[in-house]
Amino acid sequence: MYKTFARFVCMFALAASLSGCGIIDYFYLPPAEDTAQELFEAGNDSMREKDYVSAAGYFTKLKDNFPFSPYSVEAELSLADCYFLDEEWGPASEAYKEFESLHPSHESIPYVLYHAGMSNLYGYPSIDRPTTQIEEAYSYFHRLAESYPGTEYATSAVENMAKCRKIMAEHEMYFGDFYYRMGKYGSALLRYRFIVENFEDVPEIYNHAKVKEQSAFVESRKFEAESKRESREGSWKDWFNWL
Repeated sequence: MYKTFARFVCMFALAASLSGCGIIDYFYLPPAEDTAQELFEAGNDSMREKDYVSAAGYFTKLKDNFPFSPYSVEAELSLADCYFLDEEWGPASEAYKEFESLHPSHESIPYVLYHAGMSNLYGYPSIDRPTTQIEEAYSYFHRLAESYPGTEYATSAVENMAKCRKIMAEHEMYFGDFYYRMGKYGSALLRYRFIVENFEDVPEIYNHAKVKEQSAFVESRKFEAESKRESREGSWKDWFNWL
């Protein structure tokens, strides 16, 4: 009986010590890190709930902490989609661009090119701003249409190329008309002429620019003639004033 009691005491002491370690671990040791799979599933759950900020956080953590995980590549693409769906056009464009550079032969590249183009197209602020984003969008759509003509995105890519061209032409027209209204006919003429030489595929802008080009040319000649006349008369007046 004594041996049984002693064994019980020893087992109780051992259990107490193990329990104590568990309590110490609970309060003083950092919690276990989420696994790559857990982060991926949490990100997908947040996306389904349209909580794109949280989803982006999960996918970023997965990408940074588990770069060699089988979930990492999908997380990179999902991160770009989070930005796109949240209408964060700049980060979306950069994320799709990064994905393409890291995985150029991935099966989702047509999807990536399309959404990279759309990110730049949607992110263009206004017609009076430089068209760098629109030119970049056009290049993505053009590459998509040329390299992946049979994909579901190719038709939309061609349509969006036309949209990009129209925006570029409208940008030139905006400044041509602005200079014309300001009486800066030489600058206006250059803008109209550029449209005529480069945007015949945008007929509504092209035809308007042809008319305005002729008008700006006439007005610029008049302005030059008037300037020369005033310069001559000014020199004569200066001579008579000296006398």
